[in-house]
Amino acid sequence: MELARDDLTALARGYALLGSGGGGSTTMLELMLRGSGGWPMPIAAASELDASTPCLGVAFVGSTMLLGERMPGLEPFAPLLAAVERWLGHPVPAVCSLEGGGMNGLAPLLLASTHTVVDADCTGRAVPGLDQMSLFVDRVPGLVFACDTGAGGVALVEAARPIDAERVVRSAIVQAGGVGCAVLAGFTVGDLHEHAITGHLRHALALGRAYVGSRHAPLPALAAALGGELLAEGRILSTAAAPGDPHASAVEVAGRGGAVQRIVTRSETLAVFDDGRLVAAAPTVIVVLDAVSREILEVTELGLARHVAVIGLPAPAWWSASPERRARVVPSAYGLAGLDAA
Repeated sequence: MELARDDLTALARGYALLGSGGGGSTTMLELMLRGSGGWPMPIAAASELDASTPCLGVAFVGSTMLLGERMPGLEPFAPLLAAVERWLGHPVPAVCSLEGGGMNGLAPLLLASTHTVVDADCTGRAVPGLDQMSLFVDRVPGLVFACDTGAGGVALVEAARPIDAERVVRSAIVQAGGVGCAVLAGFTVGDLHEHAITGHLRHALALGRAYVGSRHAPLPALAAALGGELLAEGRILSTAAAPGDPHASAVEVAGRGGAVQRIVTRSETLAVFDDGRLVAAAPTVIVVLDAVSREILEVTELGLARHVAVIGLPAPAWWSASPERRARVVPSAYGLAGLDAA
């Protein structure tokens, strides 16, 4: 397929929806890509390429809010690409997305002029941990991560345990000032067939087009157009940090008909309750919209008195293919007990 410049808005809205309240704003990358001269951009299905083609994934890691103060250059991944190719000993001509929710869904398009962009993704939604990338979840061998360390430095990690990669890369990003670039390599396009979510860019584009076309429809109709379900609607009455976890919050909503609804968030929206009954939980993609403007909200924007609507979108089927995969993305994987759906 070819991605046209006019598709960018819809694609970005699709990835914003799949951020489930996290993943960072897409605005910066939209501006960077809109001004590039590489349109239309060819996007290859994984099935169209030789399975032995080396591939890599790119992402911004850390506090995406800091990118508003520390703007990346025009080629933010170039030093990391050079490092992984030196380590592997060969060029890596293909690129896919590492996190298909929020701003990182658009990140591979920054390399469209030099690499073949493969329509595959390693999460299908926003997630907080690098060890939650599908290639790590399925323990694909030989993976190598490169990331910024600050002042032009690069760290490279080859770890047998996924959690080691998460901890070492996260420490390096803290050293770099809290945000930076990361590149995952050491896999092939063939690995993506079994160990990634293929066709995810097409899905995000279709989702974004549905959102743009139905944005101002009645909320149940909007939810239906997105292939989802309206879970809650009302005015935010309070927000409170969860006991024992200052990064988790419970947002209480005064729902219609006197219902008391609660949205549980961490770096993403993880669960929704209606009068004490759990109605949705990760891996379901839980989207919170401003019920008036229909703006797609991040968890940091859930403030008092805001009128919100909550829509649940189906999770990528990849996560439910085995209990081991599902266990890596349910609320308990985030340290929140008692919220996993049956």
